[in-house]
Amino acid sequence: MIYLVEDDESIRELVVYTLKSQGFDTIGFERPSLFWKAMDKEYPSLLLLDIMLPEEDGISILKKLRVRPDTRKLPIIMLTARGSEYDTVVGLDSGADDYIPKPFRMMELISRIRALLRRTENNEIEEYQVGSLYVCPSRHVVTVEKEQVSLTLKEYEMLCLLLKNSGTVLSRTQLLNQIWGYEFDGESRTVDVHIRTLRQKLGKAGDLVETVRGVGYKMGGKG
Repeated sequence: MIYLVEDDESIRELVVYTLKSQGFDTIGFERPSLFWKAMDKEYPSLLLLDIMLPEEDGISILKKLRVRPDTRKLPIIMLTARGSEYDTVVGLDSGADDYIPKPFRMMELISRIRALLRRTENNEIEEYQVGSLYVCPSRHVVTVEKEQVSLTLKEYEMLCLLLKNSGTVLSRTQLLNQIWGYEFDGESRTVDVHIRTLRQKLGKAGDLVETVRGVGYKMGGKG
């Protein structure tokens, strides 16, 4: 899914139409508020973002996305009528992956999109489906029986680590080191607390996270 935030209706409709004709599921948003509302439901695989927008400018949106742990790696291409070197530098320094000044050729835009998606393909492109649990790391999506589940960053990282090592028992020390870092000086009970809340939030799929007494935890294959 590609999201486009562009207030110029003619450009927005042309880009959405062209991308769809090239096989990309695409949704265009006239205003940032509509974009943020959509982000509460589903993350895109790539964002096309104009700079000059009503409500808030594209650079502000970009900075917000880059400080959020769940969207900091979201591929973002800036689209803008302003083509000065200053705006290009500001956009790239703020975390944009690419920058295309208007007017642009549609085939160039498509080429840039495909190139960026290829570059990010190796960043957690796998999907996990275990019973009723579905996790897509590239989109930061977690669902149980197709219902979205909201997790904290640590709960999410723990779930992904257990899924990546499915069937393998991970000790509390391993979980602490890989998620909290080797310098973590808290108690090992931190892992147990996060496992408990993770199970609660996963509901019916919570029993997929199995306790191995005296050792640690693993992702089972039930459910």
